[in-house]
Amino acid sequence: MTSASKAAPRGAGTVFRNARVLDVVAGRYLDGQSVWVEGGVIRAVAPDADRLAGADAEVIDLGGKVLMPGLCDAHVHVTAITPNFAELGRMSPFYVTVHTADVLKGMLERGFTTVRDAGGADWGLAKAVAEGALAGPRLLYCGKALSQTGGHADMRGPGQQELGECFCCAGLGRVCDGVPEMRRACRDLIRTGATHIKLMVSGGVASPTDRIDSTQFAMEELYAAVEEAEAANLPVMGHAYTARAINRALEAGITSIEHGNLLDESSVRLFVEKGRWLVPTLATYSALAEEGLAAGMPADLHRKVYDVLDAGVEALRLAHAGGVKIAFGTDLLGIMHRRQLTEFALRGQVQAPIDVIRSATTIAADLFRMGDRIGRVEPGLLADLIVVDGDVLHDAAPWSRPDETIRLVMKEGRVLVAR
Repeated sequence: MTSASKAAPRGAGTVFRNARVLDVVAGRYLDGQSVWVEGGVIRAVAPDADRLAGADAEVIDLGGKVLMPGLCDAHVHVTAITPNFAELGRMSPFYVTVHTADVLKGMLERGFTTVRDAGGADWGLAKAVAEGALAGPRLLYCGKALSQTGGHADMRGPGQQELGECFCCAGLGRVCDGVPEMRRACRDLIRTGATHIKLMVSGGVASPTDRIDSTQFAMEELYAAVEEAEAANLPVMGHAYTARAINRALEAGITSIEHGNLLDESSVRLFVEKGRWLVPTLATYSALAEEGLAAGMPADLHRKVYDVLDAGVEALRLAHAGGVKIAFGTDLLGIMHRRQLTEFALRGQVQAPIDVIRSATTIAADLFRMGDRIGRVEPGLLADLIVVDGDVLHDAAPWSRPDETIRLVMKEGRVLVAR
């Protein structure tokens, strides 16, 4: 495997010959293509595109392997090195960052070139990745997820009174109550360069005192957050499980619903009516059920996994049949990050392989408001590309063996992984 330091200089350019280009929009292969990359951008896609490149361009013969857009994960927690969030908040941020470097590197090696963090990552981590100090996918971040007192990001146990929040520490969330505090928190996150705002609008699995079926934040608080985000031209992601919580969030103008395991037909209608996105995260529930305890999840929280485990596939089925825009997400924690690509097989119970690929490329790119920059193999877009040895258009199996099948990962014209 080559490292970033051995990658060809961006200015020299790269030509991929004998590529089987995956047209994600049309859902078909374009065989016998050459793709010319220069200056971090795709310059040409054509059988003779190599003729346009300079003599100093690096030539890579793919021998008919699939060349496709780099993958996007719309729901990650790159700093969640343990599923015990209360413990995470007490850890040294330096210790967490060292382990986060491994998480980011693993995501890149699995073919992810852009990820959206849902709580924990900040400006410094994103800048380190952008500068190449850390190997990883492009990192979109919200800083701390926002929660009401006793909500999904309030990690105090029932006998603990002192909140003890320090916004520079390694926890994933920040507590705020009432419209003034909500506006202040949103403005502060926007000040730090957040690419989106994250709200906890229902109970969750990994929090100690809330019920999954609870709604969180009053409507006026949700409206205030959306107004602040829209003023800065930022989307809002909302953690929600039940139809009641989902529908409140959609009515308030939240851009994407994370998880959504307990949605119903009324939720599906609202998604479509308002043009919003759903980000299911099936991988995390199967992972937590199988190895959450061994990974460090407290037993009382582990029991909550089973409240939503089986409902996720049915929610996906309803949303897919109803025409909801569904983006790819995983929400994995700790040692379970390695299971990121299992989301393909889990969604394959409902969706065709190309639908899952679109969720991780074009649909996610539109959710990120980057549809004109990533998600397709087309001239003018950033050269975020992966080479896959396998028929991904008709089979999810290649995603189960990334060490064997993902042969190359390029981000903005630099080959960062090669096998």
